[in-house]
Amino acid sequence: MTSKTNRRRFIGQSAALTAGVGYFAGTSVAQDESSSALNSLSAACIGVGGKGGSDTSHIANQGVKIAALCDVDRDTLAKKGREFQDAEQFDDFREMLDKMGDKVDIVTCSTPDHTHAAACVKAMNMGKHIYCQKPMTWSIREARLMRETAEKTGVITQMGNQGTSEDGLREAVEVIQSGAIGDVSEIHIFSNRPVWPQGGGRPAGEDPVPDSLNWDAWIGPAPMRPFVKGAYHSFNWRGWVDFGTGALGDMACHTTNMPVKALQLWDPIAVTAVKNPGIVEGEQYPGSSSLMFEFPEREGADGKTLPPCKFYWYDGGNLPPESIISQLPESFQKRVQAQRDGGRKQSGAVIVGSKGLVFSPDDYGAKYYLLPEDKYVDFKKPEPWLPRIPFKASGDERHKWEFVSTIKGEYEPGTMSNFGYAGRLTETILVGNLAMRAGEGQRIEWNAKDLTSPNVEAVNQFVQREYRDGWNLG
Repeated sequence: MTSKTNRRRFIGQSAALTAGVGYFAGTSVAQDESSSALNSLSAACIGVGGKGGSDTSHIANQGVKIAALCDVDRDTLAKKGREFQDAEQFDDFREMLDKMGDKVDIVTCSTPDHTHAAACVKAMNMGKHIYCQKPMTWSIREARLMRETAEKTGVITQMGNQGTSEDGLREAVEVIQSGAIGDVSEIHIFSNRPVWPQGGGRPAGEDPVPDSLNWDAWIGPAPMRPFVKGAYHSFNWRGWVDFGTGALGDMACHTTNMPVKALQLWDPIAVTAVKNPGIVEGEQYPGSSSLMFEFPEREGADGKTLPPCKFYWYDGGNLPPESIISQLPESFQKRVQAQRDGGRKQSGAVIVGSKGLVFSPDDYGAKYYLLPEDKYVDFKKPEPWLPRIPFKASGDERHKWEFVSTIKGEYEPGTMSNFGYAGRLTETILVGNLAMRAGEGQRIEWNAKDLTSPNVEAVNQFVQREYRDGWNLG
């Protein structure tokens, strides 16, 4: 395949995925504002502690004025406010968007999973460009709506799986798509998550809500529950089914990103929880799980048919079978053995082809090995056809550069993890959490078009949920 053919393939693939989301697609600023206005962008940032704190700073590092800060924890808000003293402060994003909507171009969202869609759909409908942390949404239906809203409004979007902006991930995608490891029949992804409490029931009692915390806004669209100190806010929410998406939702948007992009792994036809202790008391995801997704024949990026593929997910210390581990570099096998002896849990991705393997020991897919190594000693990498980001910095900063530079019209290829792509990735991953709702070994068939399971109807109620009064999508 020639470089020109590869370039045409990328352009066509990008156009199909962005579907109006990318470069200059009818945004609120791109078509009608002057070049100087495009280079004087302002942002409102929702969730400014932890990861949200760095997201806010990284956006500012790209020359964007931080006009408003929002956090339900007013202590966190005050701390970030010392960095951005001219920014107005809010503890409810609804109030912030209503007041600041005509004063900002960009909205960042770095809240717990369950409030992503409520904030971002409202902001997109106001014509704001969106940077949203992974996973894009709490529910499958929300991911579909976010993708559709981005397409309808034409704003620039980016999900926070920063590995997408790394040269190494893009190169690995090209290597796999070039046929270097042959036809891929199975993928094994294992994660060191969870690193938070998971596998228990709701704590008894309640504690006084701190004066600094807007508990109603923290609960957002989820059902109200009592505040318990340390149980939910500020980090342990990930393991609770009402607020987070567990180990799978937390890390799969990173760890599966490279093989999903390379192999067009959208719309599984079935998922099975191979090891499934189940949702505990309807409250928390299990402490560990193993899942199997099934994908049918599908069209590859070059238009050729890809064979059926199975994707295996392991978390909580579970690992692929020894037949897979034994093919990995000896140094990594030693790390796996250390885990078995009670040491640190490992993460990685193994893509199994008919000619060889691609192994990434990096959560972001930015580092990879072709195995067996002796077979690929003289391997010549394909000529690049995916764009490379010229901004040299950390993955997080590169990801923000790609986003802001696309808004300004300075980076023509556009954001790669736009909601056209990230929405499909998130949908695919969150189907796995439906399997947590079913019994161990229960094969859940999946109709991606209608977002329903035709054979296990009991899980369909978890594809979306009714929002609490006062909260909506729009």
